[in-house]
Amino acid sequence: MQPAYFSHASAIIDPGARIGDGTRIWHFSHVMAGAVVGRDCSLGQGVFVAAGARVGDRVKVQNNVSIYDGVTLEDDVFCGPSCVFTNVTTPRSDVSRKHAFVETRVGRGASIGANATIVCGASIGRFAMVGAGAVVARSVVPDYALMLGVPARHAGWVGRHGATLKAGHDGVLRCAESGWRYVEEGGALRCIDRDESLPIGPLT
Repeated sequence: MQPAYFSHASAIIDPGARIGDGTRIWHFSHVMAGAVVGRDCSLGQGVFVAAGARVGDRVKVQNNVSIYDGVTLEDDVFCGPSCVFTNVTTPRSDVSRKHAFVETRVGRGASIGANATIVCGASIGRFAMVGAGAVVARSVVPDYALMLGVPARHAGWVGRHGATLKAGHDGVLRCAESGWRYVEEGGALRCIDRDESLPIGPLT
């Protein structure tokens, strides 16, 4: 029986890997036994998915990204080319710490820019955006937060479409692309024009 996903002839899919329907796995990528990759994902050239990694549905992973044990990418996450995840805080070549992997979770709809580094233990909020080259060393990134720099700092807010949000006189933040409105609650944002469980859909 043919799998319901596509893998390039040069890709290595170990027996025991779980891969959802419609997923595409490109040149020289490797998905280990025990890894879980959801439906309709795209894994670019040279992507590695470890046995203990979990990848949700509709995730896009660009070239040369390694998703190690302990890393979870929720639905609709975007990983830019050559972004980096870690899973040990104090690595040593001659000290085995496979029993001490530190978990990292990237929330639904979040984007990680090219060459950004996510230090293990971080929790990236839903729809957050980590800029290219940033280094996220803090433990919690709020929903919709824009994180820039080394170390990454909270530099503003982005909406579901990825555009930077601007606050009006009423304190409501608006997306110039979509017109959707957001309000800050408890240090994170909430969209008041769209059920956040729904996909964006066409702009009207």
